[in-house]
Amino acid sequence: MGIRAFKPTSAGIRHRTIPTFEEITSSKPERSLLRAIKQSGGRNNKGRVTSRYRGGGHKRFYRLIDFKRDKRDLPAVVASIEYDPNRSARIALLHYIDGEKRYILAPEGLKVGEKLVAGPGVEIKIGNAMPLSSLPLGVSVHNVELKPGKGGQMARSAGAQVVLAAKEAGMAHLRLPSGEIRLVPEMCYATLGQVGNIDHENVSLGKAGASRWRGRRPHVRGVARNPVDHPMGGGEGKSSGGRHPCSPWGQKSKGLRTRKKRKPSTKWIVKRRA
Repeated sequence: MGIRAFKPTSAGIRHRTIPTFEEITSSKPERSLLRAIKQSGGRNNKGRVTSRYRGGGHKRFYRLIDFKRDKRDLPAVVASIEYDPNRSARIALLHYIDGEKRYILAPEGLKVGEKLVAGPGVEIKIGNAMPLSSLPLGVSVHNVELKPGKGGQMARSAGAQVVLAAKEAGMAHLRLPSGEIRLVPEMCYATLGQVGNIDHENVSLGKAGASRWRGRRPHVRGVARNPVDHPMGGGEGKSSGGRHPCSPWGQKSKGLRTRKKRKPSTKWIVKRRA
């Protein structure tokens, strides 16, 4: 994948960059794996805004992704690499020998025509899924389960990868992209390789309209508001707020730890992120 820049014929595209999409092999998704999405505009079932600055955006269809990889020891052929508007990663369409079709996250380097399989004793190959107990130390994996059979929850975005650092007493030590080291049961499944579309972080939207296409509305700074609307609002001229940064409801927005002390998963963290 590469990044394409534009000739600056207008201010809107002067700093805009887009992916080249050269890895995409099909522009039409598999219809049997599509589901309609109802847009909420950030509102809950009572019509109240619970997520601010959401709304608008292009209509999308959700692609059903196989995060569990639970068709064990059944080979599949990569039929196509496709774009998914719901995530930063690319997706790959698999055709299984029994006729079923499924989408998976496309790892970096995956090609059309390759054969993939999931199971406890499969080949160490990019795109294959297996338990962490079957993997050698030092390999990079993605789509990692936190609980056996629940489906992959870690390392699913573009360019993400987790390193298997150690195995001890039935638990695998995983080094996450943040630097955190976390314990996960060895029976949990993971997919070999790094998630594709690595250059996603280098893409520049370039203009406000590109955010509107994605359903993101303008985010207004607190210091630019009136005192009745925000604790940091008001003041003569351009003020800096006059207090520590906070939300409209007074909760500190920089440096305040919001993680619960007795969160059940805390005991599985060996080393905190930096």
